[in-house]
Amino acid sequence: MHAPSTLSQLPVGQSGIIQSMPTGRAGLTRLRELGLTPGAKVTMVRRSPLGEPIEITVRGSHLAMRNHEAADICISLA
Repeated sequence: MHAPSTLSQLPVGQSGIIQSMPTGRAGLTRLRELGLTPGAKVTMVRRSPLGEPIEITVRGSHLAMRNHEAADICISLA
């Protein structure tokens, strides 16, 4: 099994460190404003029964997002 490389691949209960995010997209700009920045630790809390949205914690806050947004966020395991 390979290590997850994007936030959307992170298993429930696992943590990762954000390595990079694309710039110039309005949806991802809002996520950066909410604390999703390179170097931030994120933890996958849960996935809905149909797979999305997902719930993560970052900097003490719980956020929900769609898989297509999470697929653009590169991580490494914490």
